[in-house]
Amino acid sequence: MSFWALFLIALGVSADAFAVALGKGLHMTRFNARHAVVIAVTFGAFQALMPLLGWLLGSTFAQYIAPFDHWVAFGLLALIGGKMLYEAFSSSEDDEKDTDRLNLRELAVLAIATSIDALAVGVTLAFLPVSIGWAILLIGVTTTVLTFVGVLVGRRVGARFGKPAEIAGGVILILIGVNIVLEHTGVLG
Repeated sequence: MSFWALFLIALGVSADAFAVALGKGLHMTRFNARHAVVIAVTFGAFQALMPLLGWLLGSTFAQYIAPFDHWVAFGLLALIGGKMLYEAFSSSEDDEKDTDRLNLRELAVLAIATSIDALAVGVTLAFLPVSIGWAILLIGVTTTVLTFVGVLVGRRVGARFGKPAEIAGGVILILIGVNIVLEHTGVLG
């Protein structure tokens, strides 16, 4: 798998974290760089850990799934991308209060919730020719950077980029899944 395909996957799975970070930034009464770093590192760490766990799980069963692994990869990526699109178009009103406090328990729950998709991506990576170390590093770093930027942008601009980011992430994951099937079936060389 090429660097660019992995980078697009990293962007796709980090879209939820970016959207949450926008919301966190939006609800800060003033920008707090330390809080932004804690938020970014927490999301980045979970986004890196979950694909590793998924890869370990997928690797365990890879020999049984090998004949149709490309369909599994497509199905998982399409499902995750579709879920992201559904959530982007059906999101409810924002009722969070503005605060300068950072609730670490809430942050951990949000980091886990937004990284479940990365777990499924990790399962998919077990069926593809990819270095899992490189993949989780790229996913973790990309998520950390985008989440920090999300907090900053959310504080300065507002939440208007959250929905487009989630839509773009969903579309990217679906297109990568389609590309995997097209390459495996020989439509794309």
